[in-house]
Amino acid sequence: MSKTYKSEALAAVHEMMEGFYESGAIDKKTMREFDEGCLTTVAPLTPEEIRTIRERESISQPVFARYLNVSKGLVSDWERGVKRPSGPALRLLTVVRNKGLQAIA
Repeated sequence: MSKTYKSEALAAVHEMMEGFYESGAIDKKTMREFDEGCLTTVAPLTPEEIRTIRERESISQPVFARYLNVSKGLVSDWERGVKRPSGPALRLLTVVRNKGLQAIA
């Protein structure tokens, strides 16, 4: 999945720091701090937005769950507002919302 940066300058800084991380020059905690400073944040999705994304793709909850590598029950919980997606799941949902399911298939 591609990363979205706050600016071109921050993209260059982040890519340089990724090189330092891969070489062992900085630790994971420091890399996370650069992630937070350089990468754009992902807005939370409402239960209705999640259901709309899935229905737009014309797939069932179990199939949607397989694409996102989560359980069918979790997709159901998201759509009912019992739980909220976060982290990688929220990023994947945002990609599917913006570019369609084929972007992660």
